[in-house]
Order: sequence, then C-alpha cells, then structure tokens
Amino acid sequence: MPLDRFLSDIDVTPEQRHVIELAFKSTLRNLNLIDRSDPVCEIVARKVIEIGTNGVSNAVAMSEIAYKQLNPRE
Repeated sequence: MPLDRFLSDIDVTPEQRHVIELAFKSTLRNLNLIDRSDPVCEIVARKVIEIGTNGVSNAVAMSEIAYKQLNPRE
C-alpha cells in the first residue's frame, strides 16, 4: 500500500515525505506486516503521518513512537 493517497492531502515537503515513508516501512517491519494489502497497514500509515505532522522529524523516532502506540503487546 503506497502512502501517496494519504500524503496527497497533507502539506509536507519532499524531505518530510521521504522521512514519513522511511518511518512507515520501518514500522511495518517492526510489526511484522508483510502483506501491504492488509487493512492494518492503513492504520499504520495514518499513525505515522499523524506523528510526522505533529513535530517529530526523525524517521527512527516516528517509527518507535508508532510501534509503541500500535503494538498491543507493549
């Protein structure tokens, strides 16, 4: 699932877009989500974008925050 459809309505720079994409991919890996057509990937995308547009600008930090908020075992 590409992030483009979620990022098209948000005003982000190309650099911010790249960082959000890196965080999204990292979070999917950390959650062991391989099938990009899984509806959970949309939840992950929205969460990472939310974190990225609320002041977090580091892909690693974005991914860690999203992972902690989305992982039910944490």
